[in-house]
Amino acid sequence: MSLLSTMHAAYPPQHGQALPEAGYQALRRVSRAIAAHHDIKNLFRSLADELRPVVSFTFLRVFLYDQVHHLMRLHVSEAPGQPPEPFSEFPPEGTAVGWVFERQEPLFIPDAEKEMRFPRLSGILKEYGIRSHCTFPLTTAHRRLGTFAVGSDHPHAYSDEDCRFLALVADQIAVAIDDALHRQALQEAQSELELRNQRLQLLLDVNNSIASNLDLRELLLAISSNVRRVMHAEFVGVALPDPAIEGCLRGYAFESTEGRGPQGPQAQCMNDQSGPAIAFRTGKPVVLHADSLAKLPSDTDDFRKLGMKEACSLPLISRGRVLGSLDLGRTRDAPFTQDEVEFLTQIGNQVAIAVDNAIAYGQIADLKNELAQEKIYLESEIRSEMNFADIVGNSPAIRAVLGQVETVAPSDSTVLLLGETGTGKELMARAIHERSRRQSHAFVKLNCAAIPMGLLESEMFGHERGAFTGAVAQRVGRFELAHGGTIFLDEIGEIPLELQPKLLRVLQEREFERLGSSRTLYTDARLIAATNCDLQGMVDEKKFRADLYYRLNVFPVFIPPLRERREDIPMLVSHFTQLFAHRVNKKIETVASETMNALVRYAWPGNIRELQNVIERAVLISNGPVLKVPLSDLKSRPAAPHSTQAPAIEPSPASGEPPPMRDVLEDVERKQILAALEQSHGVVAGPNGAAARLGLKRSTLQLRMKKLGIPSRRA
Repeated sequence: MSLLSTMHAAYPPQHGQALPEAGYQALRRVSRAIAAHHDIKNLFRSLADELRPVVSFTFLRVFLYDQVHHLMRLHVSEAPGQPPEPFSEFPPEGTAVGWVFERQEPLFIPDAEKEMRFPRLSGILKEYGIRSHCTFPLTTAHRRLGTFAVGSDHPHAYSDEDCRFLALVADQIAVAIDDALHRQALQEAQSELELRNQRLQLLLDVNNSIASNLDLRELLLAISSNVRRVMHAEFVGVALPDPAIEGCLRGYAFESTEGRGPQGPQAQCMNDQSGPAIAFRTGKPVVLHADSLAKLPSDTDDFRKLGMKEACSLPLISRGRVLGSLDLGRTRDAPFTQDEVEFLTQIGNQVAIAVDNAIAYGQIADLKNELAQEKIYLESEIRSEMNFADIVGNSPAIRAVLGQVETVAPSDSTVLLLGETGTGKELMARAIHERSRRQSHAFVKLNCAAIPMGLLESEMFGHERGAFTGAVAQRVGRFELAHGGTIFLDEIGEIPLELQPKLLRVLQEREFERLGSSRTLYTDARLIAATNCDLQGMVDEKKFRADLYYRLNVFPVFIPPLRERREDIPMLVSHFTQLFAHRVNKKIETVASETMNALVRYAWPGNIRELQNVIERAVLISNGPVLKVPLSDLKSRPAAPHSTQAPAIEPSPASGEPPPMRDVLEDVERKQILAALEQSHGVVAGPNGAAARLGLKRSTLQLRMKKLGIPSRRA
């Protein structure tokens, strides 16, 4: 339909009247002006220029309806003098604008002096000097938009033709405004979508930074750079508590228009009233404006130093703990909106996870270093206290054994350690391992006599889940653990006959299967075995497989009992005394010669283990600088059957026959008791009595004195 047809359909001519040709031409120019402008204010500025030659007006106004707030808002106003507009927005009820908007009918006021229906409108028109006024609804086929009004300072200024013409202009304006509003909404939607995509990309970049960077400061700087770009901020940083100063919050990493920082630990603590401090203390976001920032000291606030006018600080919360703050600043008057604060809270949650992970990673690294240091220290302590590499002793017997160790250690040959219990077979096995090329790998030990027969195979070779009742999980065996290292099987004579073929297969073929599995595993473990049994006799009695015995007996090493290396006893006594005295924080300097002689003469059926236990007990009961050994606990025992050496006690120089051990011990004990009585002037009880000096109870000492025939001179 043509523009002329539209005009005639809307406002048909009355009494044969028609719109002048000038009106048609003006309407065409208005249509072209509307098509050329998409901004509402520019549209009406051009529209006013096109309308003035056709319609006389000095007053033009456009109100648009705000559906969200139910208000009529003034969008365009051209009036004489343009005084301050007191009614830029108002509810539509009871107003001329609202009347036109609700009824969708034009309102014509030929003379404002005679208008009584709308007092407020009459007051505004009188203020502007307007006498004639026309208001038209702005409506499209889809919605109501608002009103369009013109006015003149002359009464009865608008004829019917003018009103029909202005009504058509209003229809065209409505279409233009609707189009402009749609364009504006589309632009806003596109801007919002672009902003949302930027924010989603920012979240993705933050997550990628967290996943790819373990250095906390570099990670925070990368995050700050991305946040500053998307949020259009001139400053983005992270503040964390200073571990050295309680309650002190320092800028850990930030990026601004002046670069990155801080460059060192010289940054001062933040003021308690600063945004980061408040956010850290309260756990809630803080938005500060220029007036609040101006009150903070510039030397303790990074926002003030960099000239920020708007600031926002968000707490970094992870697992219920506030770890620090994420801080943003702008040098322009652009406050942080609630929408921005909510989005930054999401960023803060991601940063908090990064900080928490970095702190945990640092703690794990510190613990790892601490454990490594402790491992080195403990290994040093073990070597120094237990002498795994350096055997205590200098007797010919022990030197001969150490020579054998030096010979066999560099090879991978199987070693069989023989000797009585307590002679230090495990110690020798460790010495062989530490002097071999396998010393950097594991030394795995297994006491075959300490494991129940039904579980020994599982301990050696491992088992699969469900292999037997109670096998709820897979278990790795000792041979698998010792791969590349050394496995030490103590008390190997206790291995049952049915398990010996599997052990022989491991020694010969280096392969085995876990219990409940058909998969063959391989191991490169060197075997060192030890026993105090006569394996050759067990082979003769059919209690031990001959082929396994020959495979074990590649390099036998016999460790002599302690009675065959008596020259080492004083050295061992001194070593164990200092070791146990250090553990219980005692200072023991000497051992009485009578005590040492008795210890050297004793047969030691339990060998070094027995000597160690006796010295430990003696250290515990000794109160002074002299070691007091309870010699009464030592009993005379026959030499062990393995020994081919001299009897348990050295021969007496006078008679050539060994005196009874009990007599020797009683003589040594009598001398110690008499010495204690002499030092206490015959006093038995009391803190300075002989019983206290000997570390015995009064009743025990009196019983020993009665047995030894020592008179009690003073109770």
